[in-house]
Amino acid sequence: MNFLAHIYLSGNNDLIKIGNFMADGIRGKQLEHFPEEVRKGIILHRFIDTYTDSHDIFRQSTKRLHQRYHHYSGVIVDIFYDHFLAKNWSKYSDENLDDFINRFYKSLHENYSILTEKTQGLMPYMIERNWLSSYQTVEGIHQILTQMDRRSKNTSKMQFAAEELREYYFEFEQEFTLFFEDLRQHATQKLLLL
Repeated sequence: MNFLAHIYLSGNNDLIKIGNFMADGIRGKQLEHFPEEVRKGIILHRFIDTYTDSHDIFRQSTKRLHQRYHHYSGVIVDIFYDHFLAKNWSKYSDENLDDFINRFYKSLHENYSILTEKTQGLMPYMIERNWLSSYQTVEGIHQILTQMDRRSKNTSKMQFAAEELREYYFEFEQEFTLFFEDLRQHATQKLLLL
């Protein structure tokens, strides 16, 4: 899953959200340098990634992309799935999506000192371009994938993946809906155990 799903699956604790959001850049024992709630978010992030990558429905989605995008297929599907979460937000939350996003951005500012350097560097760019809100549209997804493709020196071809999103939109949305219901239940259980 990508940023929006990780934040959403963290429940209502801002520090767990922050840990879950920035976990990709944190390795091994670096975990110990963070407050307890942030550590819980990092552990939850790792659980979500492991669960997602091994799930049959997620793998079904990636197979549709594998021939063209190879090992980037999983990254692309993560972003596609964030699109469907954003698009169908009211099905998963009583809070308005923009309010949820703005509250998260505010918590990043309020907890700036505990963010990793990578997250501190990413934060202004992310907020200025409002990445989380841009997930709501296919055009927004195209822009995110294009930016990611540039960072891979255009070797990933991710900038073209919106073509598959449009072509197989119904299939991807169905897969997301089934998968996300399952993931929500497992992430909620994991969060209770942390």
